[in-house]
Amino acid sequence: MDIKNSIRQIAEKALKAARDLAHASTEDKNDVLLKMAQELLAKSDFLIKENAKDLRQAKKSGLSAAMIDRLTLKEATIEAMAQGLREVAALPDPVGKITSMWRRPNGLLVGRMRIPLGVIGIIYESRPNVTVDASALCLKAGNAVILRGGSEAINSNVAVVSILQNVLRKSSIPAGTIQVVPFTDREGVSALLQLDEYIDLIIPRGGEELIRAVVAQSKIPVIKHYKGVCHIFVDKDANTDMAVEICFNAKVQRPGVCNAMETLLVHQDIASDFLPRVAKKMRQAGVIIKGCEKTRKIIKNTEAAAENDWYAEYLDLILAIKIVGNIDEAITHIEKYGSLHTESIITENYSNAQKFLNEVNSSTVLVNASTRFSDGFELGLGAEIGISTTKLHAFGPMGLEELTTTKFIIYGNGQVRK
Repeated sequence: MDIKNSIRQIAEKALKAARDLAHASTEDKNDVLLKMAQELLAKSDFLIKENAKDLRQAKKSGLSAAMIDRLTLKEATIEAMAQGLREVAALPDPVGKITSMWRRPNGLLVGRMRIPLGVIGIIYESRPNVTVDASALCLKAGNAVILRGGSEAINSNVAVVSILQNVLRKSSIPAGTIQVVPFTDREGVSALLQLDEYIDLIIPRGGEELIRAVVAQSKIPVIKHYKGVCHIFVDKDANTDMAVEICFNAKVQRPGVCNAMETLLVHQDIASDFLPRVAKKMRQAGVIIKGCEKTRKIIKNTEAAAENDWYAEYLDLILAIKIVGNIDEAITHIEKYGSLHTESIITENYSNAQKFLNEVNSSTVLVNASTRFSDGFELGLGAEIGISTTKLHAFGPMGLEELTTTKFIIYGNGQVRK
């Protein structure tokens, strides 16, 4: 059978599974998730053995040390994957939740109820733990999932899904709920992205190049997260001691992630006092600073920031700094150069804090806190499927509720329309 037909069969199986799964009880879903956690731990030797095949090939192919680290399965990694399954089982089930209810003048009682999206395709790179996280979240939210991991992790992903499916086969939940594309040809991705009659949503997780390629090919709605150009604006009324610590955390704690600060905006009234302090701490941690002309007059030996630096997602110990005249200039800069990901204001001025919250249209906006909190787990959502910078249908970190939609439910007692 050719790849195109194989993908179609996977999608058909997923659609059938999704219809049954939509009516599964919370107890049945949780029971399966907990048994999956047990099975992953029981089969850890098998997983590590299959993962070793991917690691050998990765080293032959010259993958970077960082990529190999993300790819590697160890006992601790598998324990973390199992714990992730337990945590999802402990989360409230969004399916069937009534989100609102109101009565019309004619007596009709109108409400909204959460329901699964249906079938979700997830295209991702490197990390086998995503296979487990995505499977758990989709299952708990009542969705079937089709997983297409990177070619570098094919043996690991097939092994993980085989364990999850074995648990499903012994349960009331269809085995087609979780499936993996078992080959690495790019033709498989292209075929998957055309099946809008079977698949309801595509979620790509990876670099900007991958996401743009998926968007360009897909007939199916795509949750997009191109990049995280995150800003912190230090207002003239900021507590500067707090600001130094927040900015340092946002840039240095994990510079290679999408919610790390990439551009620091500083009010001109405090720049001469604040910038030398924050620059000293940043440079001690190895941060390279690129600044506007005004910044370079205050922080010596600073590289000049070019226009493309304001758009840059460095994912590294590099920081762009710009001095602005007021909060409006900061917001205008964010509107032009930001990526709708995460922005923070450091200020003791209530009016400016509220203005920033109201006028900045990114998916997460903070006051007096690090951008690093833009994360599903940190925000109390449990595990997240990703971060959306697309306003339809979800915006920001996506947890279980973002893997559902709502339908209208209406109670009547004989009403007819006139």
